[in-house]
Amino acid sequence: MDIRPILSTLRRHKTASALIVIEIALSCAIVCNALFLIGTRLDRMARDTGMANDEIVRINTAGIGTDDNADAAVKTDLAALRAVPGVKYATSTNHVPFDSSSWNSSVSIKPDQQIPSMNAGVYLGDEQMLETFGLKIIAGRDFLPEEYVDMGKIKIGTSIPSAILTRAMAEKLFPGESALGKLLHDSWGEKPIKIVGVVESLIRPNDNGGPAEAQYSMLLPIRPTAGRFAIRTSPERREEVLKAAVAALEKVNRSRIIMDQGTFTDVIGEYYRQDKAMAWLLSAVCIALMVVTALGIVGLASFWVQQRTKQIGVRRALGATRSQILRYFQTENFLLASIGIVLGMLGAFGLNQLLMTYYELPRLPAMYLPVGAVALWMLGQIAVYGPAKRAAAVPPAVATRSV
Repeated sequence: MDIRPILSTLRRHKTASALIVIEIALSCAIVCNALFLIGTRLDRMARDTGMANDEIVRINTAGIGTDDNADAAVKTDLAALRAVPGVKYATSTNHVPFDSSSWNSSVSIKPDQQIPSMNAGVYLGDEQMLETFGLKIIAGRDFLPEEYVDMGKIKIGTSIPSAILTRAMAEKLFPGESALGKLLHDSWGEKPIKIVGVVESLIRPNDNGGPAEAQYSMLLPIRPTAGRFAIRTSPERREEVLKAAVAALEKVNRSRIIMDQGTFTDVIGEYYRQDKAMAWLLSAVCIALMVVTALGIVGLASFWVQQRTKQIGVRRALGATRSQILRYFQTENFLLASIGIVLGMLGAFGLNQLLMTYYELPRLPAMYLPVGAVALWMLGQIAVYGPAKRAAAVPPAVATRSV
């Protein structure tokens, strides 16, 4: 189709053409950034914890007063928990991911290193920690029974014999090498800690360090006394086991206070609650913006059809078919949408730069631009189809009366 008549017509309707171009450009800029933000939220919520999410429940407790033998008390609690029907594994830990606690430590690979090599999340637990969490060892081994240390017995000079790292942490510290047998220097004891195992993944307890450091975690064979317990059971028995486990702990110590209890999936859901709400909000904004843009295109296209009934009639009288009239308006919309999309892409980058200035956002990936462009091209064609079809339905007799 010769587009020169279309361009000539658009030049005679500069205001209306400019309005459509501006509307599409704004929509493209906002939609591209909104889709990007939705994608970042979804990626964040889809992060692998490395744990058996659907099989874990957690109980956080607090005692009244101080316990002179907290190590023994925790072992009594664990014995009671492991006797609950349906419990596969149970461990005392300093926290599960995304809970109301976060232990982190600076880690170095040399003894006199001035600047630490990294900061990592630290998980403590007893002999059933790895099984309770559902972690997968990909190199080395689990902790040996003689390597575990009671938290209450740790003093200045106490050495922690071993550590297990995540794959991401091991590769960061020792790129291209095996981490097994290497030594770590951190705040846990004066002596270096030997790396004895590597697990596939274990997410940090919170977002300390940002997305790039989400998998920098290590496990130490220390039996905590914080009164936090993780229990692994089958997914369908979680509620039953949780109720029985709480009753078992209260039976052991009636002065105990249950601070928090619930499934690990509930902990995850609560942690990502704002991300989920933001994703829905941005989705609603995108849909509303696309609807407003479509209505704007329909309104202006309908107005143009009405204004150009005589022109359409002349074309029909000169032999133009209905499909040619239909393609004419679709091509016209495609040209306007293309100009708007080009301007919108520039606006998308500008808006992203503005958001990066005020918020901790990464740069907008180029892949979102064609996504936004295709969406707006399709939206424009769908929106203009109705008015274009009505224009194509103008009979030649109308042209004869109008000319």
